Amino acid sequence: MSAAPREAALGGGSAAAVLDRATLALPYTREADHFIDGGWVPSTGTARVAVVDPATEEEWGAVPLATGEDVDRAVAAARRALPGWAALAPSERAALMRRAADEIERRAQPLAWTNTRENGSPLAETLGAAANAAGILRYFASLAGHLETPDVRPFPNGAGESVVSWDPVGVCALIAPWNFPINLVVIKLAPALLAGCTVVIKPASPTPLSIRLVIDAVAAAGVPAGVVNLVTGNGAVGDALVRHPQVNKVAFTGSTPVGRRIAAACGELLRPVTLELGGKSAGIVLPDVDMDEMSQVLLRSCLRNTGQTCYISTRLLVPAARYEEVVDAVTATVAAAPLGDPLDERTVFGPVATRAQYDTVLEYLAAGQAEGARATTGGAAADADRGYYVQPTVFADVTADMRIAREEIFGPVLSVLRYDDVEQAVALANDTTFGLGGIVFSADPERAYQVARRVNTGSIGLNFFASNHAAPFGGRGDSGLGVEYGLEGLHAYLSPQSVHRRAR
Repeated sequence: MSAAPREAALGGGSAAAVLDRATLALPYTREADHFIDGGWVPSTGTARVAVVDPATEEEWGAVPLATGEDVDRAVAAARRALPGWAALAPSERAALMRRAADEIERRAQPLAWTNTRENGSPLAETLGAAANAAGILRYFASLAGHLETPDVRPFPNGAGESVVSWDPVGVCALIAPWNFPINLVVIKLAPALLAGCTVVIKPASPTPLSIRLVIDAVAAAGVPAGVVNLVTGNGAVGDALVRHPQVNKVAFTGSTPVGRRIAAACGELLRPVTLELGGKSAGIVLPDVDMDEMSQVLLRSCLRNTGQTCYISTRLLVPAARYEEVVDAVTATVAAAPLGDPLDERTVFGPVATRAQYDTVLEYLAAGQAEGARATTGGAAADADRGYYVQPTVFADVTADMRIAREEIFGPVLSVLRYDDVEQAVALANDTTFGLGGIVFSADPERAYQVARRVNTGSIGLNFFASNHAAPFGGRGDSGLGVEYGLEGLHAYLSPQSVHRRAR
């Protein structure tokens, strides 16, 4: 089916605004290579992993399924490169990171096109990926002085002093998910590079192509061979990296069940690990909310990337006195957002990323209705003859015991719950095993702040949510271990050494 009739079926924009898949030139669709020791090298195996466009269900690329030998080669290259990279001054590493940022920005458009075809994220989302990745690299490059400034700490009793130095933790395995395949690599890659670590990247199997433009940018920037390596494949490849005897640290973003298995393996190996996992965050709507202002940020705060974002507030907690008013406004906002071809820049909701995720989301829609929730918009698969499209859905009359209120759906589904007073709202917000994001909507910033401080979560916003490269981002409970971003994110890739000496 062509883009034009699909847009008509889904109610999206005109065909003229949609890029033509048949003629779109997409770079870096190498089918037989990993990036190891500074170059693209053939896999030692013959198995391939298909790449499927979720908007058309068409296979349009493939990558190698890494063998154990491929993983060994990549880790060995990182191990060889480690002494030389670690020996560079942090400011020298930072200069190369800034060049890499420039190179990534030069590839912004093809990177966005490739990303969109891999996972169905709308161009309105993916066109910002290169700039965000470049910003992350530049932020961590700006911390070079932190590593070059002597840290001398006197003994409390005055008998001496300690010089605290920071060494790279070593070879790092960076394992990323499919929802934001560029930025969820770069938030690991940037601090690792500044710290003096070398890395092996394993992208999610549905999204192995767009990251190749980042690898190409890093190479073009002059980062030495072996510092950054890439292998592709399935979960077994990731597991081989996690357990590899020459890997010193693991950083993973993905589902909580997989994160638990990685944590168990790293605990057994006494290997440091950073885990950014799932969420079921709450947006607390206080009685004085300005509905116009809330509506302006609702889609990005609660349903970003077709609901496939870990920190979004997919539970909306609303005061009983304003419940129907808020439900009506939220329903109108979601129903008005275009669902359609993700290669149309006007599309807000694209397909979900994979067939498996499509089936999962439909199962949750059925469960919500079976348990008594009321779909005020959506509630079913979209009317499309191809593609993994689900109608953006708002559920009203949701109670805290329903599956849709307790489990991470990872699709375009928003649940609206009632509360009677702020005490109950905070209790509902905290009635979850997750603790990743959240929002408090209120016309009174100080009141919103006081409520926010009572929510047991790693990050929370006042009237919006956004990540700050300079502030730690991490989860509590089932949402993970450790943090990314900020000085705290840099220190996750460093190992301290204290040298004690007599006071001078």
